[in-house]
Amino acid sequence: MCKGLAALPATCLKSAKDIKHRIGFLLQRPEPPPEQKALKEKEKVTEAKRTNPVETEKWKASFSSLINNEVGRGAFMAFLKSEFSQENMEFWLACEDYKKTPTNKMDAKARKIFKQYVEVDSPNEVNLDSATREETRKNLEKSDVSCFDEAQNKIFILMEKDSYRRFLKSKLFLDLAQLTPDGVTCGLEKRAKRHHAGFNQCLPHCT
Repeated sequence: MCKGLAALPATCLKSAKDIKHRIGFLLQRPEPPPEQKALKEKEKVTEAKRTNPVETEKWKASFSSLINNEVGRGAFMAFLKSEFSQENMEFWLACEDYKKTPTNKMDAKARKIFKQYVEVDSPNEVNLDSATREETRKNLEKSDVSCFDEAQNKIFILMEKDSYRRFLKSKLFLDLAQLTPDGVTCGLEKRAKRHHAGFNQCLPHCT
């Protein structure tokens, strides 16, 4: 038959009170802001992500394989940001997105992309020769799916011959290439975060 709290030793009573106090404190803690909760959830997801190291061999084989792979594209964008030259990749991605635009919205989007990346002294001007720049300007008159094809191809070649080669020699890529296929936590997040603060923003999904 229970004799009540009075029958318990003083040390047990003190421990019980301490536990009750701590539980009460935890229950009274305010809920974190929604954005903070979302960030914590994102961090949990990040820790669970995995990457296949075999992919790095494909990235080495061709620039196209790199930028058409979501994880590879994120790593390359992180590298470009470290060199302050991400506008080339941003323009390439904007062109890819433009091709999926409904016909009735192409004109407005084409002009926005031109003013953002192609026009001389634009906010994120990419390195294009004057002939390609002028040709792209003329293409705005029809704004069809091929409007930026020439300019996009020039930027692709520029990245392939320049930034891509430096990326393959970078610590970021070399770290990724050294991963072993034993189910380790995604090396892109664990290693790149130490050297590229903006990596998570570049890599929304790592598979």
